[in-house]
Amino acid sequence: MSRPKGDKGQVLSSLVAVVAVVAVVGGLLVLFGTRGHDSTADEPKGSSSPKPSAKPSGGPSTIVASVPPRKPTTAPTTAPTTAPTTVPTTAPPKTEPTQPPATKPTTIPTAARPAAEIYNNTPRKGFAEQIAGRARQSGWTVSGVDNWHGKIVETTVYYPPGMVQAANQLARDLGIGRTKPALDNMKKDRLTVILTSDYTG
Repeated sequence: MSRPKGDKGQVLSSLVAVVAVVAVVGGLLVLFGTRGHDSTADEPKGSSSPKPSAKPSGGPSTIVASVPPRKPTTAPTTAPTTAPTTVPTTAPPKTEPTQPPATKPTTIPTAARPAAEIYNNTPRKGFAEQIAGRARQSGWTVSGVDNWHGKIVETTVYYPPGMVQAANQLARDLGIGRTKPALDNMKKDRLTVILTSDYTG
C-alpha cells in the first residue's frame, strides 16, 4: 500500500525546517561561545598584568584585556637636599651667677699721703727702722721711728679721723692685714704703725 504524494512533500518540508533551525541554533552557539572564550582564555592565573589574546577578534573584550593596569601613585621618597634654615647659628650665652664687681683699691698720690710713725713692739732690734725703709721706698714719708711699750694684739696701722683710705694704702704697701682707728695717746695728723711679733716683714 503506497502513501499519497502529499505526505512526502510535508515530510521533506519538515526536515528542511528542522535542519534550518539546527543550523541557526548552531551558528548562534558558535558566535556566543567564541566571545566568551576570547575574554578569559588567554588571561594567565596569578599574573598581575593580563596579556591580550593571540588572535584578537576585534571585539570589546580584546580592548579591555589589552589595557595595562594603572600603577598606584606613591609619595616621593627622596629626602630634601637642603637643611632647614631655622637652626640657630650661635648657641645662647650661658648665664652665670652675677657677682659684684671687684672694687679696685684706690691709690693715693704720694703728695697727698700723710706722714707715718713706725713703732717696734718686738724684741728684734732695728725692726722699726727696717720697715720704715720699706715704707719710704713705697713713697711714704716716715716722720719717726721708736719702740712701743704696751700690749698690742697684732701688727696694726692706726689712723685718725679722715685717713682710713691712707691707712689701707699703707697696710697694702707693707703687707699688714689690720687697720684700726687711732688710740687716744696717738697723734691726730699722721698714721701710726705698731709692729708685733706676728709680722715678719
